[in-house]
Amino acid sequence: MSLAIGLASLIFVLSLWLIFSEKLNRSITATAGAVLMVVLGKLLGFYTEAQALAAVDFNTIGLLLGMMLLVALLEPSGVFQYLAVWAGRVSRGRPAWLLIMLGSITAALSMFLNNVTTAVLVAPVTILICEILGISAVPYLVAEAVLSNIGGVATLVGDPPNILVASASGITFNDFLTRALPVVVVVWISSLLLLRFLFRRQLSVRPANPDALLRLNPAETITDRATAWRVLLVLGVAIMLFFAHHIIQVSPAFISIGAAAAALVWVRPNFDDTVQRVDWGVLIFFTALFVMVGGLEAAGVLAAIVRLIEGVGAIPAVMFGVLLIWVAAGLSAVIDNVPITIALIPVILGLGADGMQVGPLWWALVFGAGFGGNGTIIGSSANIVIANLSKKTHTPITAELWNRSGLPVMLVSCALTSVLYVLLFPLLTH
Repeated sequence: MSLAIGLASLIFVLSLWLIFSEKLNRSITATAGAVLMVVLGKLLGFYTEAQALAAVDFNTIGLLLGMMLLVALLEPSGVFQYLAVWAGRVSRGRPAWLLIMLGSITAALSMFLNNVTTAVLVAPVTILICEILGISAVPYLVAEAVLSNIGGVATLVGDPPNILVASASGITFNDFLTRALPVVVVVWISSLLLLRFLFRRQLSVRPANPDALLRLNPAETITDRATAWRVLLVLGVAIMLFFAHHIIQVSPAFISIGAAAAALVWVRPNFDDTVQRVDWGVLIFFTALFVMVGGLEAAGVLAAIVRLIEGVGAIPAVMFGVLLIWVAAGLSAVIDNVPITIALIPVILGLGADGMQVGPLWWALVFGAGFGGNGTIIGSSANIVIANLSKKTHTPITAELWNRSGLPVMLVSCALTSVLYVLLFPLLTH
């Protein structure tokens, strides 16, 4: 069994290293790692195809697929561009207000939509607005990436780690609203204030042509009003059902897939075009990671980690949770938070099986994985997308530039969250 533990750990760590180094596409790397894990398991007798299939959390995959289809239908309608242009007009070209408006809209959208999708749709309009005003786009793009990561922590569907944790722990949509959302609001406001301070020099530059921004008409960005209203209505119904899913005893995945099916029937789009806008690579990546972590569990790796953690059982439960926030955040800053979350979930389940009160640990994992992605330019997919889009501007976002803004936000976010975690600990235990 020690051989199985060693080789299974090697496959997982090597896969994470290849994903981190971006030497290969992350979906290809994860798939290769999953295949190797199953082959190794069959050779050493600890893992089979049936176990690998059982390790995949289809509740998570279904929820992600449904939301991706809804976004794929909504994306061409111009709704996201409408919000960005509207924010620019409301700010009247004042840099600090523009930062607050664009950042807040991105955070609010990320509470219900994929962070990367939000960034891809809002950032190009942001660059256009900054070109019209003759100001640097860097503060606004960084704010959008950072606040998309923060906003995603607030709801069950806002960020993939939330979906994973909810599926494993039974935490409901309403639980996120009563426990995660208050923390996110505090972190959201503090991060905006911190970004306002960090970019105070850029935000003090007077726009060259603010009147041109006021001449933009947000309504002109809507290219398909009928589709926009139909999909928004279906999305609204789905969100209301998320509130009551534990009462009507229907899984969030079923609601998501059902909403996507209803929208497809109502809108009747070109199905091939819609399917092409779904990020299948993300779904493959998730599935492969589930298979790899299932192999780690079958080989005994996670049980060994649980035994190791039990050695620090003398640490008070609340301090153990604070430690987990920082560990998850630190790991998520250098490795995508999805594999970190998938790997830590069985460990927390193992601690629960051994009698530890793990309710608060789920929230520590949610906060750490969500806020930790702001620590580096590669800490989340949204960061990478924004950095790539910034290459179209006169001031591309580099790793060094990111470290001067994103890293302080991460540290302040985790520090505030640690304090709130201690204060709210009795609430988090239920």
